[in-house]
Amino acid sequence: MDTIIAPPLLEVKACRQSYHKDASADLIVLDDVNLSLHGGEIVGLLGKSGSGKSTLLRIVSGLLAPTAGEVLWHGAKLRGPAAGVAMVFQSFALFPWLTVQENVEIGLEAQGIARAERERRAEEAIALIGLGGYESAYPKELSGGMRQRVGLARALVVHPDLLLMDEPFSALDVLTAETLRTDLIDLWSEGKLPVKAILMVTHNIEEAVLMCDRILVFSSNPGRVASELRVDLPHPRNRLDPVFTQKVDDIYGLMTRRTTPGRAQAVPAAVPIATPLHPVSTNLLAGLIETLVAAPYDGRAALPALAAALQLEADELLPIAETLQTLRLADVAEGDILLTEDGRRFAATDTEARKQQFATALRAHVPLAVMIRQVLDERWNHRAPALRFRDELEDHMSPDYAEETLRAVISWGRYAELFSYDEEADQFTLEDAE
Repeated sequence: MDTIIAPPLLEVKACRQSYHKDASADLIVLDDVNLSLHGGEIVGLLGKSGSGKSTLLRIVSGLLAPTAGEVLWHGAKLRGPAAGVAMVFQSFALFPWLTVQENVEIGLEAQGIARAERERRAEEAIALIGLGGYESAYPKELSGGMRQRVGLARALVVHPDLLLMDEPFSALDVLTAETLRTDLIDLWSEGKLPVKAILMVTHNIEEAVLMCDRILVFSSNPGRVASELRVDLPHPRNRLDPVFTQKVDDIYGLMTRRTTPGRAQAVPAAVPIATPLHPVSTNLLAGLIETLVAAPYDGRAALPALAAALQLEADELLPIAETLQTLRLADVAEGDILLTEDGRRFAATDTEARKQQFATALRAHVPLAVMIRQVLDERWNHRAPALRFRDELEDHMSPDYAEETLRAVISWGRYAELFSYDEEADQFTLEDAE
């Protein structure tokens, strides 16, 4: 007898999201994204900041219409907010003037559910997520973990087919996040969650492997599904299991894999200044170099082991590593980071020599820094408004990326004494710079 495969709850087909910018090309956030989600699955969306994962979640919920492509919910094209979908946010998003019970009931009240039924279902949801006895408490009386449990109860009380979670544990401390994560998986494994499927956004690689049945790894600028991995491990999962650690290693490798030749680039070659940069402090860059050059690494480390040793998540470690690669102080590929000769030389020199080497690296590998210095050299008063460079960046990237990129160059240029920056006037200057 042939096995009957149930149709997916959700299908995203050739999804594209872009925003029109006057007098410049459209800003593409997502491009050609495809995914499906079946009942009984937890699927994770994993990628670096800015890869469009949260935007995709809003599209799936029906709160944002894609520029192109379509979303099918129970086989029908989604138009507007989807019935049977609930979301848990990174921020707790509770109404401070309402009690726990009232916060949980609010979605049912919007649906016109009778008061007695609202109260019964809210009490069940509150008890389910472990907050029984706190029904009359206000959010200010609760810890962060308890407030997130209220947010979870508020989503579950409507008995959604699909639960969307946007980095639901990232605002919590490590121990609280681990407890809530474990409790949620236990409820899921025992069939106690009143949902058919979960789609979650995360930056935490171990969290994705710990919770998800499938993981979609996104590339950035624009966001695309670069890889899909299946995690065939029973719950509860053991972080020390060699299969678990290998999955984590595999994902680090995917997230540090270099772009293959011929693939469309996020930034046109004609505008090198528009390369997005991470606003990583020079202290963090120097600290990672010094860590790598010392034992036991001796210049080379596997990123998963390094992240564990430094107690950093991938989304915290990768921007530092990638910035070192941009400056040619390290090489990052296939889940490893390796100091270059320049990186080793940086570690071995004093503060003044480091500044000089950093300035040389900026001139060689960061075109935006070169452009700013050139403009300052050419102007009679050696001053230039930051708005001039911010506007140019925004012709090729989002305002958030533009601001992050400019902030990165401001910090690095100051450290290297390539130029100065007047915060109050929002101007670059050569005052106090060599």
